[in-house]
Amino acid sequence: MITGIALFCTICIVAVIGYVSAGWALDDSIYMVIITIFGVGYGEVQPVESSALRALTIMVIIAGYGAVIYTVGGFMQMVIDGEINRALGARKMTKEIQRLNGHTIICGVGRMGSILSRTLHAEKKSFVVIDCDEQRLKAAEDQGYWVIQGDASDEDILEQAGIRRAAVLATVLSADATNVFVTITARELNPDIMIIARGENPKTEKKLLGCGANRVVLPTAIGATKVAQLIMRPTAENMLEQLTSNGDIKDELGHLGLQFEELQVTPDSTFANKTLDKIEVRSDRGFLVVAIRRADGEVEQDMTPETKLLAGDSVIVLVHNNDIPHLSEKFAARGIKITYRGVTAEI
Repeated sequence: MITGIALFCTICIVAVIGYVSAGWALDDSIYMVIITIFGVGYGEVQPVESSALRALTIMVIIAGYGAVIYTVGGFMQMVIDGEINRALGARKMTKEIQRLNGHTIICGVGRMGSILSRTLHAEKKSFVVIDCDEQRLKAAEDQGYWVIQGDASDEDILEQAGIRRAAVLATVLSADATNVFVTITARELNPDIMIIARGENPKTEKKLLGCGANRVVLPTAIGATKVAQLIMRPTAENMLEQLTSNGDIKDELGHLGLQFEELQVTPDSTFANKTLDKIEVRSDRGFLVVAIRRADGEVEQDMTPETKLLAGDSVIVLVHNNDIPHLSEKFAARGIKITYRGVTAEI
């Protein structure tokens, strides 16, 4: 459009100069150019008898019409490719979100929300992002995420995100008060949904849990604990991190049909306060406990059969891929939380 307008103005200026050079008055020259380009059918201001003026008039007609058509075409392309496609895209996105079931709703697409979205997208998990910031949502939409612009604590916005069909809601907004409001609203709309809330202030954890959050994540506390563990026990901490996140190890074990999984012992688990020789399954569907992360952050790798599991411990186990569903059934009534392919559920 800018190119077309610039070309049109240039043609008009050149044509006016041409007529003025032929002895016409400035106002007559401008009038002649306008009625020639837009073809209104008025008569000529002065007789066009010389070959030079006729050539100039022909140039004005052809070039002027071309510039107008080029500009109008650019405008139509902008409308068609921009507004119409945006409207159709929004309608398509709304329909796709309405089809989602058992998905995750991410409230906030800041630093933490972006990392969470990227991880879920890489694992091909269905999720919807809610945020008020248009630029953040535009960046998220460019990544191929389903997005909704609005206040996550608004019931209508959560309804658009399919709160009643969702399995998990993660509110990772920077303001604790907003996370509290989102938690309250989400729990009212869906009593069965799992809510994971972010808290900047440790004092907010109790409030979030009281408002209906299943789990509260304190990034500052987690980061500080991680740094402390790396300072005090760097070897054990690095080993446990490699076991759970090292892609090369996972690939090698995958070829053998094995993988690492993380189990969390809950206070009501029958395995709480039991020794390892009581919980490791001695059969063809067994698993091996590789490491234990205690609730206080301490990591144990040199374990004996008498090592005792406590409530709140996280246990890293080595297990056959095909045995995970069997383990889910075996631990179904024992109050253990199991993480399988990025999804944590109480079974």
